[in-house]
Amino acid sequence: MLPSPQTPLPSGGTMFLPPQPQAAACTSICCTCGVSMPPNAANTCARCLRSHVDITEGAPRHAAVVYCPLCSSYLQPPRSWLRAAPESPELMQILLRRVHRPLARLGVTLSAAEFVFTEPHSKRLKLRLRLRREVLHGVTMEQAHVVEFTVHDRLCDGCGRAQADPDQWAAVVQVRQRASHRRTLLHLEQQLVRHAAAAAALRVDAASGGLDFFFASRSHAARLVEFVSSVAPARVGTVAKQLVSHDTKSNTYNFRHTFAVELSPICRDDLVFLPREASRDLGGLGPLVLCVNVTNALALLDTSNARVVVLGIKEYDRYKFEPLLISRRLIEYVVLDIELDRSRDVTMTGSRYMMAWAQVARASDLGKNNTIFTVKTHLGHRLNPGDHAFGYDLYGVNANNQDLEQYGQSHQLPDAVLVKKSYKKEDGKLQDGRNRESAEIEEIAMGLGCIDLNSSDEKELDELLEDLTL
Repeated sequence: MLPSPQTPLPSGGTMFLPPQPQAAACTSICCTCGVSMPPNAANTCARCLRSHVDITEGAPRHAAVVYCPLCSSYLQPPRSWLRAAPESPELMQILLRRVHRPLARLGVTLSAAEFVFTEPHSKRLKLRLRLRREVLHGVTMEQAHVVEFTVHDRLCDGCGRAQADPDQWAAVVQVRQRASHRRTLLHLEQQLVRHAAAAAALRVDAASGGLDFFFASRSHAARLVEFVSSVAPARVGTVAKQLVSHDTKSNTYNFRHTFAVELSPICRDDLVFLPREASRDLGGLGPLVLCVNVTNALALLDTSNARVVVLGIKEYDRYKFEPLLISRRLIEYVVLDIELDRSRDVTMTGSRYMMAWAQVARASDLGKNNTIFTVKTHLGHRLNPGDHAFGYDLYGVNANNQDLEQYGQSHQLPDAVLVKKSYKKEDGKLQDGRNRESAEIEEIAMGLGCIDLNSSDEKELDELLEDLTL
C-alpha cells in the first residue's frame, strides 16, 4: 500500500509523491483526415461529416410574401391578412409558415431563427435558420441556412375597396369635443395609437372639433366606441342608420350606421364652478373645484379642503356644467411664503395633497407693484418659498357665469387658485429630470396624423407630454 501524498516520516519530514496520472479520455481517429475526435457511429469528425453531408439540400432559399403598404399587413394564404411590424415576432411567424412544409418534407427540424438586416427599401426580408437532422444513428447535425423573401406589394381587400371608392364604408364613428382646446382629444388620439384601436379603420378624417373614423363593418365601429368610452368621459348618442340599397328579390338591405360620440368639455387642470344642485348632491363639494384627473370619469378636487369626488359620465350628464376657466388661462405666480396646515392631509391614488396657506404674487407684477395674495392651496407638499406655480387669477377675472356672481355676493371668493408647480427649463431638460428632446416631441405630436399640433406652442406640448406621463 502506497503512503498518502503527505505521509509523516519518523524523522519528522514529509514525503511528497507525484500526482497519479488520470485515465485518458476515450478518443478515436477520423477515417478521412486522421484528426483525434470523440468516437461516433460514422467514425468521422464534424468538419469532414459536414463537407460530405448537406442537410440543407432541397431546403428553399427563396420565397415570396405579399404586403399591403396601406395597412402594413401581410397575406396569410388563402385570404386572411395579418398586421405585423418590421422584425416582429408576428412577422417571423408569417415567414416561417411559408417554409414549414418544404422543411417538413426533408425531415429536418428548426431549432432557431433570426432576422438578417436588410435595407427597408430593398423589398427583401432575410431569415437565418438553424436546421437539425439525424444523419446516422446517434449522429445529429445542425447547420445554418438563410432564406430570402421577396416582398410583393398588393392592396388587401379592404384597402382595395377603399381606394376604388372612398365612400364605400358601412359605419362611421364621429368623435367630437365641444371645447376651445383639444386636450382630451389629443390624449385620446395617443391612446388610439398606443393600443391600435383604430387599426381596422378604412380612413380617418379630421373634422371640426373632432375626428371621423370610417369602417367597413358595423362591429368594428362598435368596438371603437366601446374603447373610447373606457378611456375618456364620452357620451354615446343614438345610432343612426341610412338605407343605401335594397334587393327586393333576396329581401336584403344595405345600411350605413353613424355613431355619435361626444367627449366631456372638462379637461384636466380646468377650474369648474359647480351649480348649486350639483354641489348639494355631491355632499357639499366646492362649489369651486379643480379637475385633477380625466379617465372614463372626472376626478374633481375641492380646493378648500382637498376632498376628491369621482364623477362618472352619467352623473355629469345630469348637471352638464361647463368649465369656468381652462388651462390656457393659467398664469405664473411666485411663492413668497408658505405655512402647512397639518390638520388636513388627504391621500388619493398614491399622491398626497396637503393643505397650506401660501403668500403669492403674480410673476408679471414683480418690480411693478407690491400686490400680494394669501390663498389656500392643496400643494403644500410641493411648494417652497421661491418656487413658481401656475394658477388661475380670480382677483381680476371677468367670467360670464351667473351662478358665480350670485355666489360672490354672499361668499368671499379666493384671489387665486394654484394648480401645479412650475418647473424651469434648462438645456432641454426640466428641473424635475424630464427630458424634452425635439425628436420625441415630433414623434408624440404625430399621433394619427389628423390633428395639427403646432410645435411652436410650448404650452400645448407641455400639457400633452404631461398627460402622457400620467
